[in-house]
Amino acid sequence: MDDADVAAMQKLSNGDDLALNEIMTRWQQRVFAFILRMTNNPTTACDLAQETFVRLYQSRMRYRPEAAFSSYLFQIASNLTRNQHRWSERHPAQALETLQAAGFDPASDDASPDTKAIQGDTARIVETAIRELPEDIREALVLFTYEDMSYAEIAGVLGCTAKAVETRIYRARQILKAKLSQLPKGNLR
Repeated sequence: MDDADVAAMQKLSNGDDLALNEIMTRWQQRVFAFILRMTNNPTTACDLAQETFVRLYQSRMRYRPEAAFSSYLFQIASNLTRNQHRWSERHPAQALETLQAAGFDPASDDASPDTKAIQGDTARIVETAIRELPEDIREALVLFTYEDMSYAEIAGVLGCTAKAVETRIYRARQILKAKLSQLPKGNLR
């Protein structure tokens, strides 16, 4: 997939604006899912995902295929997410609305309603625990776990070393393990 993305970026930088559609078709769901996991707000995630592709288009002439395309794209998404987080801390909303994150349902179609409820509760507990992680280690964990990126690719996105990524993921797992082990046994199956 990376070769197709590099070729699309080359077409885009040569003036073929329709090449952006190719890239968006391949990446929009993954970028949206990443940003949603970072912001826990579907509206914000949609806006930032769109802005990610706007920024990708704006930087089309500067793109150099030295690293994986996914690293380049997720670095843009990551920077936008961090900027939005800093902005929202400085400008708290007057009326906060709690939005349910639009995630996948781990329950299968043939599961009983009580099994679906337990699995949904478990997924929400884990998602909440992930959202409560410090941003730097949460970002590394989300990119590794949900986006299946290597330590080197994540290091490119976060601007650190692969060893720092490994440490962040380890810390995230330890924090999650400690948080989730404190729950009553009936809440997490």
